[in-house]
Amino acid sequence: MSDRSSSGRSPVTVGFIGILVLLMLSTSAFFLNSLPMIGAGVIYSADFSEAAGLKPDAEVRVAGVKVGNVRAVELDGEKVRVDMQVSKAWIGNQTTASIQIKTVLGQKYIALDPQGSELADPKDVIPLSRTTSPYDVIEAFSDAADQIEEVDTNQLATSMRTLSDAFSGTPADLRASLDGLTRLSETIASRDQKVQELLEATKDTSKILADRNQEFERLINGAGQLLEELNNRQQSISRLLSSTITLSDALSGIVKDNQEQIGPTLETLRQVIEILNDQNENLRQSLTYMAPFYRLYANVLGSGRWFDSVVTNILPPALPQQNTTRLPVQQKQLNNGGGTVAGQ
Repeated sequence: MSDRSSSGRSPVTVGFIGILVLLMLSTSAFFLNSLPMIGAGVIYSADFSEAAGLKPDAEVRVAGVKVGNVRAVELDGEKVRVDMQVSKAWIGNQTTASIQIKTVLGQKYIALDPQGSELADPKDVIPLSRTTSPYDVIEAFSDAADQIEEVDTNQLATSMRTLSDAFSGTPADLRASLDGLTRLSETIASRDQKVQELLEATKDTSKILADRNQEFERLINGAGQLLEELNNRQQSISRLLSSTITLSDALSGIVKDNQEQIGPTLETLRQVIEILNDQNENLRQSLTYMAPFYRLYANVLGSGRWFDSVVTNILPPALPQQNTTRLPVQQKQLNNGGGTVAGQ
């Protein structure tokens, strides 16, 4: 009690404060990049009339140079609020922002045009008056297809025909132009079904390309990696080609040095080939005739894998008969004492 009263600090209070400090440090570590002074950049916001396919982690560029990334794309009423993190770039209070097309596959990025005389306040949102959205080709084709499908082509042809009749008393040049418009309307009306099928196919193609966006990205990335690897192996390929040229020169020298020996050898080989070609028919007939001979020979003398035959009268009859028998060979055996005894 005396030690506690002398220090004036409670261990429970000190421990609680220490845990609180650790929790604050741990929490701040997760949001370190969001801090304006020591983080990875400053967070700016901009309002757009539409997202136009913009996604989080998209690039933010100033004069074509990447200066940050898109943090969030959220709907804010009738407009889209985009939060972007920008570092190492001066952003003025009159800066304009636009969503640009990055690739033909539909990837987008935000282009900033720093303007103004003062540094922009991160709390101030770039309004709709200073932002623009891109022209989306896929959506434009889809909208055009929907609008054209709603057009009554028969009514359009009738209107053009009525207009042509109304201007029938006009000069020849104007009347010819109106007649051309009438024929154009009639042609469009007669091809209405095909035009609709074409627009439907365009919508389907656009949808397929949009669905295969990631596959096209992987394909392009793979092609880039292949070109990069070929570039890295350029030195090895150059050495291989140089070695091939050296080998070709060496082989040419060997052939040139041994041309006197190679020439007669090739001539002899050619003559042998000609002889074989001339005797080709005879060789074929010989093989044909040998087949039944070997078949009959095997049937008469064959015994499994062997041939059985008896050859007589090899020795002249006047020679005396030789005794071919002999005594068995005696073998030595060891007795129990290690000595040898004669075999029985």
